[in-house]
Amino acid sequence: MKIKMPSSYDVIGSKEKAVAIVEISDKFKGKEKKIAEEILKRHKNVKSVLKKLSSRKGIFRTREYELLLGDKNTEVIHIEHGYRLKLDPRKVYFSSREGTERQRIANEVKSGEIILVMFSGIASFPIAIARKQPKVGKIVAVEINQEANKYALENVRINKVSHKIIPINGDVKIVVPNLDTYFDRIIMPLPLEAYKFLELAVKYLKAKGIIDLYFIGKSPDFFLEKEDLIKLTVDKLGKNMKILDKRLILPYGPRFFKCLLEIFIY
Repeated sequence: MKIKMPSSYDVIGSKEKAVAIVEISDKFKGKEKKIAEEILKRHKNVKSVLKKLSSRKGIFRTREYELLLGDKNTEVIHIEHGYRLKLDPRKVYFSSREGTERQRIANEVKSGEIILVMFSGIASFPIAIARKQPKVGKIVAVEINQEANKYALENVRINKVSHKIIPINGDVKIVVPNLDTYFDRIIMPLPLEAYKFLELAVKYLKAKGIIDLYFIGKSPDFFLEKEDLIKLTVDKLGKNMKILDKRLILPYGPRFFKCLLEIFIY
């Protein structure tokens, strides 16, 4: 008998070993094990099926999961665009759906740029950049989750980019002012709270620099609120700004999207 499946689920990993992450609505309640069996049947590389039990929460941006079927060890090596990312989705934040966005940003980076990635997780943005633009100057990756930082250190090693990326475990509010470094580009991929760190980011840009700010925008105008906030922050610090790009990245819920504003500040 054909099993009716949820419309989508994420598969994180490689051809050798992957984990499937599924969101099961009330419509499928009681059919969780059958759905997990079907996923394992369809994807021979999937060794574990996890069911989402919560939204992302806390400063580590992790979810609660239930293991429906398969291996209790959910650590995998995810492969995208020729680089490898080791992680356990039960311990760290990672979105496989944003691989295209990581690559797009990597394509924009110029030779010699000094970059700060706030809230850098397992170093997915830094590694995408360092692999795509091997002549990047330096990438500082700051992450508060100790588990994520451990994976970042391992990912930097296995991708052979330790000469370009400096992973630091700590709170950006404490770490960044102590770096004694100014940056050409600051990437802020923490959609729910990155905007709270805008003033810090602007202060540690070079005289001219770019901020890539990710946030959750609400329709009908997904960008207006954050544009106004950026303008207020930039004016307060006596700088000027120009919006280079605005993008809808991924749906976040009814009427909400994860968005990007790319701002040139001078």
